[in-house]
Parts: sequence; structure tokens; C-alpha cells
Amino acid sequence: MTRTDADGALDEALALVSRTPDTGDTGGAGGHRAATWLRARESAARAGTAVRGRTHRVPLAEALGEVLTAPLEALSDLPSFDTSAMDGWAVAGPGPWRVRPGDGILAGDEPPAPLADGEAVRIATGARVPADTTAVIRSEHARESGTQLHPARPVNTGQDIRPRGQECRSGDLLLPVGSLVTPAVLGLAAAAGYDELVTRPRPRVEILVLGDELLTEGRPHDGLIRDALSPMLGPWITRLGAEVTGTRRLGDDPAGAEALFEAVTGSTADVVVTTGGTASGPVDHVHPVLRRAGAELLVDGVAVRPGHPMLLARLGDREEGRHLVGLPGNPLAAVSGLLTLAEPLLRALAGRRQRPRYTVPVEGDVAGHPYDTRLVPVLLTDEHAVPLRYSGPAMLRGVAAADALAVVPPHGARSGQELEILDLPWASGGCFT
Repeated sequence: MTRTDADGALDEALALVSRTPDTGDTGGAGGHRAATWLRARESAARAGTAVRGRTHRVPLAEALGEVLTAPLEALSDLPSFDTSAMDGWAVAGPGPWRVRPGDGILAGDEPPAPLADGEAVRIATGARVPADTTAVIRSEHARESGTQLHPARPVNTGQDIRPRGQECRSGDLLLPVGSLVTPAVLGLAAAAGYDELVTRPRPRVEILVLGDELLTEGRPHDGLIRDALSPMLGPWITRLGAEVTGTRRLGDDPAGAEALFEAVTGSTADVVVTTGGTASGPVDHVHPVLRRAGAELLVDGVAVRPGHPMLLARLGDREEGRHLVGLPGNPLAAVSGLLTLAEPLLRALAGRRQRPRYTVPVEGDVAGHPYDTRLVPVLLTDEHAVPLRYSGPAMLRGVAAADALAVVPPHGARSGQELEILDLPWASGGCFT
């Protein structure tokens, strides 16, 4: 059987157990409560937007990746004095010029003496321009002859001088509320004289990995498998702009269920992320724990493959703004949950705009599910999204080599069809943390 045949067989098998997704008609075939993939993402973003944002004041070095909650305004003119844009000569009046004796003017020097008409002085990039300077001439555009300086080309008044206030005047708005603090923003803030910024803190996330069959080291053996989620989820969620406060492993037994309840109700994190236990099997404790905790289910299953048992719940009241994202236990299904529910929720909680949606034509036909959206790992070339093999729910080999996941609609896509692309955080730049 070829890999394409195997993928098709997998989709046929999924179709046999599939139920019709929720379209708002409770009388639909199968009574499936799962939200459509797009509706689930919108629900997650809306849940995060509804939470009242916090604010704190932090040093520049700690603001990277956060969002401004106060406007960045110019504290002074930039530049605050006329400066040389090039290494060369400051000159006054028409040439040739008499060269002022001495070492010239360097950046950081005390204010230099004004230039007399017909005088020139050496000057470095960023240095304060003397009063009465007509222009700055680049070193390669002038020639010294004894104590005289001769231009090698015409000189225009004001050339290669950065005048005071060229970039901004004191009080100008440099960046509005809601701007992401990037490295360039840190540079601008420092240039403008800021030592601290007022920003929205990163949402805090606690990760709970559920399961008795998970090994923390060594090779899989005797029905036990390695825990692939703990090493993956923390760095992934950090790249989404959150602060991971901790990762814990809990068992599937009654003691594990009780520990899960205590963790869900006692966690101080803004978001609790669980893995596994979101279906309806005998050791799937997430739904019973959420009912016991009085949580409100916002998304209970999503019509997406892999990852359909994912869920989103609100813990406590709306103002408190705590949430739980339940990811399926299979690794690629958990990735699907991260991109479907966790990313839009965390971006909204962080005050960041949702990623712009875009499409890329797919190279080759892609098999689809009869009812559900599929998320398929792809490589991005200059022209196409190229689907990768090894895209089963328990597989990470495909996504580990991928740039993104392509959103494949029900019934699949034909070669050349435009598909929405979900960038992976490390491929798209992610957050600067």
C-alpha cells in the first residue's frame, strides 16, 4: 500500500465513525455537539477578548513580546540636536574652506564652537553639528590640500545633516496602545528616553499532562510510551506569548482525578492546559472534573481531524477570566488543539491581534474528511504548500518537518486549490520570548 493509499484508508476509517458537525440544528444527523473549526477558533478569541486586561510597568528588558497599554509618546525631540549623518566635514559657506586645527568633533563631545564663514572641521557620524554649519560633506567627497578643503562635487545646503526633531517632536505619538513590543520598539523607546514601559502581562499558563502510560525517560517498552507532550507544550506555549508557570503529570486513577480537580480549582494561572482525558472513556476525567468545578463549557469538541475531542471551558466568573483548554492526548491532535483553541485564546488574553488569515495553493490533491476540517502539516515553497507524510493523530514526524498546517475543508482539496495556512510559531517568527 502506498502512503497515499494509507492516508485514504485512514480518512475512510475516520468517516465510518464520524458524526455530522454542529450546524446549529440540534436535530441534525447524529446529534454531534462539535463546533465547526472556524466557530471554535472564533469562540476562543472571543473568550480571551472578554477578559479585562491587567497592566504593569516593567523595565525595557522585560517588556519584549508584551503589548503596550499606554501610548508611547516622545519625551523630547529626536534627534534632540542637529547631528551629522556621515563621517566627513562640517563646513560653513561656499568652498574651498580653511580646516580648523584639532582632532575634530566626535559623538558625545561637548557642544562645539560655531563655524566661521569659510571654515571646515572634521566630524563623526552622530556628532553634534556646530552652529552656523551649512552642510556636512562625506569624507570621500572632499580633498585636503594643506590647510584647505576642496569639494569633489557640488554641495547642497543641509546635506547629510539630521536636523533636530527630524524623527519626532516632544509629545508626538510614537506608538499607540495595543502595539506589540518588538526589538525595534525597545530601540525606539530607549532612543526616546524610556527606562520602563506600561504593558499587559503575558497570560500565565499551567500545563497538566494526564496519563499512567507515560515514561519520562528511556525507550518505550511494555505498553508504556514516552511523554512527548511535556517537552513540546511548554516551549510551544511560550512562543505563543504566554508565561508557563509549571508542568505537572497526573495519573488516570481516582487519585489522579482528585488531583486534577484540585489543580483546576486551585491553580492561579490564567489558563490551565490539560492533555488527554477529554473523550468519554472510563479514565477520561476532564468532563466530570469540569462539571464538579462548575465550569462553563464554551467549546465541547471541534469538527476537525486530528483533535476533535478538544475543549475550552471558563473557570469561575467572566470577570475572573480563567480558562481551561483541554487538548487530546495524541501528539498531533494536541498540536491541532493548540492552533485551534490555545493560540487564539492566548493572543486575545495578551492583547495581541489575531494573525492575519492567508491562503496558499496546495501542491497535489489532498484527501478530505466527509464532514470535518483536516489540519495537514505542510512545507511552504515560493509558490505552494506541499503536504507532508506522517500526519496521523499520534505522529509528530510530519509536523516536526513542517512550516505550517494547511486547513483542508470537508471532502478534500484539489491540486492548486487555495488553502488557509496556519503558521507554526517558530517558522513565522512567533513571539520574542
